[in-house]
Amino acid sequence: MSMWEPYKKGFKAYLQLEKSLSDNSVEAYLHDVDKLTQFLELSNNLKSPPELDLKDLQQFIKSIAELGMTATSQARIISGIRGFYKYCLLENIVTADPSSLLEAPKTKRVLPDFLGLDEIENMISQIDLSKPDGGRNKAILETMYSCGLRVSEVINLKISCLYLDIGFIRVIGKGDKERLVPIGRDAVKYITTYKDNIRVHQPVKNGFGDILFLNKRGQGLSRVMIFYIIKDLARKAGITKNISPHTFRHSFATHLIEGGADLRAVQEMLGHESIITTEIYTHLDRDFLRATLHQFHPAFKK
Repeated sequence: MSMWEPYKKGFKAYLQLEKSLSDNSVEAYLHDVDKLTQFLELSNNLKSPPELDLKDLQQFIKSIAELGMTATSQARIISGIRGFYKYCLLENIVTADPSSLLEAPKTKRVLPDFLGLDEIENMISQIDLSKPDGGRNKAILETMYSCGLRVSEVINLKISCLYLDIGFIRVIGKGDKERLVPIGRDAVKYITTYKDNIRVHQPVKNGFGDILFLNKRGQGLSRVMIFYIIKDLARKAGITKNISPHTFRHSFATHLIEGGADLRAVQEMLGHESIITTEIYTHLDRDFLRATLHQFHPAFKK
């Protein structure tokens, strides 16, 4: 709806400049507001943001629920609408926030699949090292597992951010927050091999000189490319779990917590802004403990 356009433009600028969100996050927020305006158009509701009330928003949520949208997706959209109204309050576009009483459906935190160390090793062993991209892919996977990186962090990893002699890498995470992450010996070895023996023989496109992992054309890799590499290796390793690049990050955190790592340390390494996000892994840990008892404790053996 055209009268919403200036509000959306302002919201976009606020997300980019004041919240320093990534392009992906900005797109997601705007997509949520677009869904709301599409609904208003379809129901011939021509209210502007200051005129909308809780009832309008409730009808919108009811409509997306009836479309079969999952509780998680509904909660995501509600959080987007709340973000929009937070902006409207700050800019005095509205005096009251109609979204504050909007109930999100209860979502169960679904614990993502994670891989055992043997499964990760099996996947990595499927890489064909006789090919140039084999050495690169091995360095990528070892780094993702060793450091628990997000996909965006691994594809944007810079050579100038590698401090391999002291065993650290500098990672730029969400909202351009930087963190130093320890890196394991194996990952250091494969990064060095790739950088010194493979990458040096490649053309490097302008602007990608400092990007560590390059494609054949000398540019940075896309998130989708990492997804394909991992899916392909999982298939070759005969792993049927639902695997994505994020699985390596989940596995990294799970293995740390199973090994008794301090939650704050894990939060620091993953670059989670809130410890609540890190706490998902303590639930994984409890399930792991229960399974261990069932396996090894005489009183639990049936």
